[in-house]
Amino acid sequence: MTALGFYKPGNTEQPPEFEAVELDKPEPKEHDLLVEVKAVSVNPTDYKTRDAKKQDDDSLTIVGRDVAGVVVAVGNECSLFAVGDEVFYAGTNVRAGGHSEFHIVDERIVGHKPKKLDFAHAAALPLTGVTAMEALFVRLGISKNPQDNEGKNILIIGAAGGVGSIATQIANLVGLTVIGTASRQETMEWTEKLGSHFIIDHHEELLPQLEKVGIAGVDYIFCLTNTDDHMAGMAEAIKPQGKICSILPAFEPLAPSLFGKSVTFVYELMYTRSMYQTKDMIDQHHLLNELSDWADMGKIRSTLNDTMTPINAANLKEAYGKLMSGKTIGKIVLEGPVEK
Repeated sequence: MTALGFYKPGNTEQPPEFEAVELDKPEPKEHDLLVEVKAVSVNPTDYKTRDAKKQDDDSLTIVGRDVAGVVVAVGNECSLFAVGDEVFYAGTNVRAGGHSEFHIVDERIVGHKPKKLDFAHAAALPLTGVTAMEALFVRLGISKNPQDNEGKNILIIGAAGGVGSIATQIANLVGLTVIGTASRQETMEWTEKLGSHFIIDHHEELLPQLEKVGIAGVDYIFCLTNTDDHMAGMAEAIKPQGKICSILPAFEPLAPSLFGKSVTFVYELMYTRSMYQTKDMIDQHHLLNELSDWADMGKIRSTLNDTMTPINAANLKEAYGKLMSGKTIGKIVLEGPVEK
């Protein structure tokens, strides 16, 4: 099979230097599926994997977490999928990624692709969708019942990005008032289209902007950009006994005022379950199936905003260049075939 990877980390200020290599097609074992890759989307976690490589590490690295494709073989312990099933998933950071013709993945972190979405639109959803759903429903403990969320609100910092675009829709779906942050006209329009009730600028102080639209504080905060940059603002904006979730680590101490407010501060990393093989790893299968159902019912829309074809080294480099600019809106997807 053809795979697209890189050997040396190279200049981390630039996108990875992808090249096509020929590898043996892997064989699925136990809970593994072998998936023929139809579309992939790119994520910051992929180029951050490159950034973590040591300069003397010349092993082949294949990234690419988001995949949509077709099952072509199953392991001897598989029970959730059969050959021919159309699937979508976000993979894991402890196995090779999906920038290849065929990809091995544990079925317990795979979902059935939405029937009403093509492969490209489906590939935009898994990593960001699982991240958002785990953050909202598991880490922050938000109810999926809109009646339970009446009168409650959430501030999503970085609402126009990949995770923010799906989190905004899901928070809206479960009845929360959504305040999204954006700083450019096009990002403001994007997040408003996806369901933000109010939009404020994350480059400015948060609480004064909230107060201008009649919001004295927020019940939940989902931080999707540099945590340290927003720590002071989040501490001011969060209500007493509120909850904050971040997808990026805080390197500076938490704001002391969070203690006085008895604020819950939690992290979300989509890879935790697969990386540690937790007993509840299969929950990601269930989350993806729920996300798929929502898409088929028209309750959420794909966040694809830029499509490229085919999947080859040149297009991957261009896609990651766009992603590294920090100005992307929604998701960038590459649609097959995979070419040398």
